[in-house]
Amino acid sequence: MVSRVRVWLNRTYAENVFFTDQLRRNPSDRAVEIHATHGDADSPVLAVADTAELEPEGLSPAAYVEYALAQCKRRSIDVFVPRLHQAAIVAHRADFEAAGTALLAPPPEAVAVFHDKVIAYEAVQAIGVPVPPWYRVRTADELVAAVEELEEAGHKACFKPASGAGGVGFRVITRAPFSLTHLSGFPSPYVQLDMVVAALQQADEPVDWLVMPRLEQPEVSVDCLTGPDNILRMAIGRTKNGRRRGFTLHEQWLEPARLIAEGFGLHYLSNIQFRMFGDRPVLMDVNTRPAGGLHQLSQCGVNAPWAAVQLALGEDPGEIVPPFLGQDYTVVSGPRPLRAVSLPHQRVEDTQPLLPTVPTPADSVEVAPAGAAQALPL
Repeated sequence: MVSRVRVWLNRTYAENVFFTDQLRRNPSDRAVEIHATHGDADSPVLAVADTAELEPEGLSPAAYVEYALAQCKRRSIDVFVPRLHQAAIVAHRADFEAAGTALLAPPPEAVAVFHDKVIAYEAVQAIGVPVPPWYRVRTADELVAAVEELEEAGHKACFKPASGAGGVGFRVITRAPFSLTHLSGFPSPYVQLDMVVAALQQADEPVDWLVMPRLEQPEVSVDCLTGPDNILRMAIGRTKNGRRRGFTLHEQWLEPARLIAEGFGLHYLSNIQFRMFGDRPVLMDVNTRPAGGLHQLSQCGVNAPWAAVQLALGEDPGEIVPPFLGQDYTVVSGPRPLRAVSLPHQRVEDTQPLLPTVPTPADSVEVAPAGAAQALPL
């Protein structure tokens, strides 16, 4: 009899409710039990887990590693998918392996390269992957100089933190004076240059930003699965152009993603994002973790989360080629059940059988965060 697989997701995105769904509906028909932890008791990921706990707040990275090791031992975790404090956790891979837990994450060297976007851009340029022009700025004077150079070259300037995930901190520079126009409709990413300069001049400490031209659509996120042998098992591009989403296997996106994933040892699941600069794709960002939209590959007949878990367990899934590319689609928000109480129920004894997740009564259903979205065809 094949034993069940115990997978832990720590403080992850709401959209990873679909990640757990795919693990349970795996093509191997293997029993999978999900353990989830989060700082928010109303995270929908906690609601879909077999067992769940609130994470302690205020832990240093080192203290969090100790907490994580204790969780893995107590919960008999087979595969740990770390998001919070990923860098500190992967630095202790041997300790987790000694506890019987495989880390579904790249080695520390790869995580370190892509934690800082400047280091990442310099590194990928060295292996021939094109990047957009960029300037690292820490002061108001450096910001103004970078914006002026980009504008003189005919570009619209934007900035984002040199380290960070997703679109957090991304803003587009405008010289239009602040007016009622900026207070109509929904908030936009545009900020006035003079307001940003004033904020920097009044700040107690310097910022660490990357200033670059605003890149054009389409945006293509290439989901990659790479083995510990540095050989790519899967590369599928998800395209985004306004509301419309789709899939691509075009080599102009896959080849640079392959160079990065294999060249830097981005083991297991990673997400490599490109946009257009003029008439060519350039690197926008590299995520050393599963993308929130990874589950959308199911529309191409691919279960990437399960293939990654197999790889982490030493069961090589081989090359994964989608049997077809799904039709174009869009993403909309939808309701997900939450627990009727703020703290999800727990398994009392590890030796007791796990109970299935109990659906929340209809009158307790709330809409999950916007990230927890489902794909609908166009």
